[in-house]
Amino acid sequence: MRALIGLRALSLGVALMLHGPLRAAAPIERCVAPAQPGGGFELTCLLLREALAQPGEPPLPLLHQPGGIGALVYDEVVRGRRPPGAEAVAFSTGTLLNLAQGRFGRHGPDEVRWLMPLALDHGVVVVHRDAPWRDLPALLRAWREQPAALAFGAGGTIGSQDWMKAALLARAAGLGPRALRLVAFEGGGDAMRALTGRHVQVLAGDAAEVVHQLRQGAPLRVLAVLAPQRLDGVLAGVPTAREQGADLIWPILRGVYVARDLPQADELARRLDLARRQPGWLATLRRLGLSLPPPPVAGHDDDPQQRVHAEIDRLRQALDQLRRPPEAR
Repeated sequence: MRALIGLRALSLGVALMLHGPLRAAAPIERCVAPAQPGGGFELTCLLLREALAQPGEPPLPLLHQPGGIGALVYDEVVRGRRPPGAEAVAFSTGTLLNLAQGRFGRHGPDEVRWLMPLALDHGVVVVHRDAPWRDLPALLRAWREQPAALAFGAGGTIGSQDWMKAALLARAAGLGPRALRLVAFEGGGDAMRALTGRHVQVLAGDAAEVVHQLRQGAPLRVLAVLAPQRLDGVLAGVPTAREQGADLIWPILRGVYVARDLPQADELARRLDLARRQPGWLATLRRLGLSLPPPPVAGHDDDPQQRVHAEIDRLRQALDQLRRPPEAR
């Protein structure tokens, strides 16, 4: 099955919801999704495209460039080795998790310019529609009884965001991360294809990606959302992990970064702030399975760079939690 079928078809419908006052042409020439087609980075670029859309103007081009789930593009941006033309690069909490672990080599978070997040996503636990588990407790019981029987698909390798969600789920099951059988893919789209094709049994994925698959009739069952409360829209009937006895939340920031010295960065930030203030923005996010990011705390994370540092600190704490022995069940 094509991953996230219909993502590209969103452009016209969403653009009609975001038309505001007439503005100048887009301040950038493209958005880079640093993974294979069909995942969360692509979704972020499409969201950016709609934020900058104007009647009569061609849509913002989208470029897929896989490589280390963002590591390759990040390195090229920092070293000034990107192709000519102003661009923005999609990022998520997974990007910041890689930075927290030093997986982007010697590069740190202050070597690029981060813009305020566009949206908030959340993790989900998903199985095939014909899988025997009807809820999260049933899955965790089966996992405890036969740890080697379940293979988790992941849009990344060990240490990636999908791995973190699955490893924290293993901890909730009373297992350790070493009990996790991971099948790594270059992005969430390929991982989703593996699940629908029954090559893996479970995916600790992202809500927005799953929403689009469900709308296209994908054979999926969402067992839990990793959010403080139930989500709106397509997943409104899915209970949280907390409701089912697993104290697990995984918020996912979605946004873009640019080269630190990009001349168009201020104008891009202004345009995105304007888009976020449009009456149709919240409806657009909900339609895509997303929500508004938490409001910045004055003096703490009202600056995008500070917000990124705060998120990296939170992720390092989550990594430390995984290093502690799981509670027996």
